[in-house]
Amino acid sequence: MLDEKRESSILGKVLAVSLSKKHTFSKENQETIRLVKGFGVEGDAHFGSTVKHRSRVAQNPNQPNLRQVHLIQNELFEELAERFKIKPGNMGENITTIGINLLELPTDTRLFVGESAILQVTGLRNPCNQIELFKQGLLKAVLDKDSDGNLIRKAGIMGVVLQSGEVKPGDTIRVELPPKPFKRLERV
Repeated sequence: MLDEKRESSILGKVLAVSLSKKHTFSKENQETIRLVKGFGVEGDAHFGSTVKHRSRVAQNPNQPNLRQVHLIQNELFEELAERFKIKPGNMGENITTIGINLLELPTDTRLFVGESAILQVTGLRNPCNQIELFKQGLLKAVLDKDSDGNLIRKAGIMGVVLQSGEVKPGDTIRVELPPKPFKRLERV
């Protein structure tokens, strides 16, 4: 988990932005995306205040959408590069980042992206079988165990939009940690 003293020094960048109007696994890279407060990525299939992921809709279509924006760090793609060729947007993320270990962030961290967008981190993406259908062996590669045997999910984080704004490659991401005690990311 991150040290609160490092909070002001945590800066990253947006490497790519992506969306898909349909419920497809991969998303198309864009020149820019628009984040809309309380709804997510304008034009994306997961846009809305209530859950849009098919499995979640089947359970309860009225649940709040805690998965409005999906972020993955490009460092994951670099880690997997020997076995898999993965490009930004391939794993369904809306924002591909560089320079921030997203998986270390606590729940409720705020990400100030570009000139005006603000995201609040809600939790971890729970990798599903679609990843395996995309590239055989990838599901196992994005799951790991720590020294205590706890499952580590490396397929990115999810967040909600607190303030609208446009996001494009090259935009700065500034991290604001929540008050202590920090809550570890759990799957959402």
